[in-house]
Amino acid sequence: MPHSTTLGPDELPTITPEENPPSMAEKASGQLLRLVGKVIDTGVGPLAGSITWAEDRLARVQGTRYIFNAEPTRKVRPDEHEDIDKAIKRLIVESVEAAGVNGFLTGLGGFIAMPVTIPANMAGALVINARLAAAIAYLRGYDPKDPHVRTVATLIAVGSNAQQIIKSFGIAVGTKVAIQAIKNIPIVLIREINKKVGFMLLAKYGTQRSLITLAKGIPLIGGVVGGAVDATMTTLIGRTAKAMFPVD
Repeated sequence: MPHSTTLGPDELPTITPEENPPSMAEKASGQLLRLVGKVIDTGVGPLAGSITWAEDRLARVQGTRYIFNAEPTRKVRPDEHEDIDKAIKRLIVESVEAAGVNGFLTGLGGFIAMPVTIPANMAGALVINARLAAAIAYLRGYDPKDPHVRTVATLIAVGSNAQQIIKSFGIAVGTKVAIQAIKNIPIVLIREINKKVGFMLLAKYGTQRSLITLAKGIPLIGGVVGGAVDATMTTLIGRTAKAMFPVD
């Protein structure tokens, strides 16, 4: 179990928007986080949200054996592990194919007004990978709307591997069922981690010109990975999601 300390009310800084207005980098990273949340919850453009997409693909695998789930989390029945693995493979294949299509989601700009330019193919890659990670989490019995689960899914979409994700939460690498340890982290610390993840998203998906302009406003980033996430990266993201969200 991770050792975390929740800050008391007297320890939290009191800063009003007038005293410290958000920078352009903060606005951009926040909007990228909201884009991730939107595709997970309801989808964007032609893409359905993670839960709807996952349920549809599981239904196609199970056919007449399919039982609709109306709860935030899906309780995995012992007799459907193989079906879920097949559905996840299908999700990964579809995402890899989408990531490999040049100019995918070229109309995505109409769904989010960024203070910096995010090329359509990069925004499309973010949407594809965030949705994939959250859909896998859902099929494995986790709630994609839970802030702990969503933060992990977003880190996966950034391209972090399982060890990097665990370290991001201050958890010793090798901890069994790391996702359960992450769920014990106080929500106030999850919010702070989310801020860092937002800057990571901006570093990953912002244009080179924007990153040069905003470099001083993006802390905690040792380097910038440029370019859209391609099909190979999407395959790795699917693999990481399966590792981070084991069946309970």
